[in-house]
Amino acid sequence: MNSFKTIMQIKNELAKKIVGQEEMIDALLIGLLTNGHILLEGVPGLAKTTTVNSLAKVINVDFKRVQFTPDLLPSDIIGAQIYDMKTGEFKIKKGPIFTNLLLADEINRAPAKVQSALLEVMQERQVTIAENSFKIDKPFLVLATQNPIEQEGAYTLPEAQLDRFMFKIVVSYNTKEQEYEIAKMASSNEKINLEKIITKEELFKLKDEILNVHIDKELEEYIVDIICATRDPKSYGLEELSEQIEFGASPRATIDMFKAVKAQAYLRGNDYVSPIDIALLVKNILRHRIILSYEAQAQDINVDDVIDKIVEKINIP
Repeated sequence: MNSFKTIMQIKNELAKKIVGQEEMIDALLIGLLTNGHILLEGVPGLAKTTTVNSLAKVINVDFKRVQFTPDLLPSDIIGAQIYDMKTGEFKIKKGPIFTNLLLADEINRAPAKVQSALLEVMQERQVTIAENSFKIDKPFLVLATQNPIEQEGAYTLPEAQLDRFMFKIVVSYNTKEQEYEIAKMASSNEKINLEKIITKEELFKLKDEILNVHIDKELEEYIVDIICATRDPKSYGLEELSEQIEFGASPRATIDMFKAVKAQAYLRGNDYVSPIDIALLVKNILRHRIILSYEAQAQDINVDDVIDKIVEKINIP
């Protein structure tokens, strides 16, 4: 595929500033190419914010960052209707949500009323301020981060919002060799300037090409089986999981999987989806959508382990 070269140019440009973290970068690209929001979970200092900022520069789109805190208000994100003393009229002041890439930093630090302010824009790509609705410019992507360690002063994200994220990426530490490269890069005086690789118009062309990536009917049915097995494990011979899973994945998981595996195949330079593409993404798509039972949580059962059992049981076509 001709555009595979463009994808590699984007990755190579990001590599000037980001060491390692290939899974996170691929996830961001997939989200960008399929209109899927991304939740990044990891301890501080793993280049989550830097990666998002760098991606915005390389693909030449607008980027805004909002630090989520307990005292944040919905109007701080979406904007508000304000009274202009000079004209005696009400005017709309748009918030930082009017951008292409919105980084919601430490999203679990804000209360439910702020979280709910994101629901409309994440699903409908529009914002309602007072009685006025505004469409958000394309592309639009919410990239949220959360720290898994500190629970004090943190809020659990509502299930309705979690379901609107295509992926939940667990960002891990770099290798020893990568850590060395990061330290060398940070301690040098060399200024790194990232080049713009593509325009918005070229990005839209890439999105159109992904729609043409082929996926066999058998693989589509395989995806549906995996999702349905999270809801009704007994029907798939997974009786033990029926006690461990409280709620399975929603239809959004199936829709996101259908879109994401095409983009994953595209990033790998293929014009068709293979079982490998599904295997690479299944945990990222399901880990935030499966709710474990109280008994499973008490036994420290991991969601990723539950997904592994489902994938092992269902035959690959």
